[in-house]
Amino acid sequence: MEQLPESVDRDILEHRIIAALKAIRETSGCTLHEALDVFAQRYEELRRDRPDDFGLSRDEYGRGFYS
Repeated sequence: MEQLPESVDRDILEHRIIAALKAIRETSGCTLHEALDVFAQRYEELRRDRPDDFGLSRDEYGRGFYS
């Protein structure tokens, strides 16, 4: 994965999905579909490496977000 701005991790941890996707797209120039893939990969890495930094459970995190 290419170098992402630190704001992406903060946005993911603070449940700001759209802001994270926007930053990913702006940084890499990728499509929305590609940004969703990058987001999902980084989300899983953060869940594995920093589970206590998430305020929502896995089930709650994506609730209400449809892509």
